[in-house]
Amino acid sequence: MKDILKYKDFIGSVHYSTDDEIFFGKLEGIDDLISFEGNSVKELKTAFHEAVEDYLEICNETGKQPEKSYKGTFNVRINPELHKTAARKSKELGISLNQFIEKAIHEIIKNKNVESSI
Repeated sequence: MKDILKYKDFIGSVHYSTDDEIFFGKLEGIDDLISFEGNSVKELKTAFHEAVEDYLEICNETGKQPEKSYKGTFNVRINPELHKTAARKSKELGISLNQFIEKAIHEIIKNKNVESSI
């Protein structure tokens, strides 16, 4: 997702409604639904920052953790041939397929130029 805003370790999605002629988005990576909107990019950014600040204040008042909790498990759908190749490569390396995928994700995340390689 390239159409995002970032503020205080929060990510906000960015969309545009041609029918309503308005920018809108929501906070990503949280368990709640917090949205924001604006008539211009400047208004959208301001509304995003205000949404984050308001959300943090509510979390602080209620004792809730602001970030979504993750279990460390998720399903991935990939091309069957890629699945086969990854499974074989993990066997060659003597690691599980889960460990192989975790290493691949780690390498992509630590690569600073990841956007240009995807």
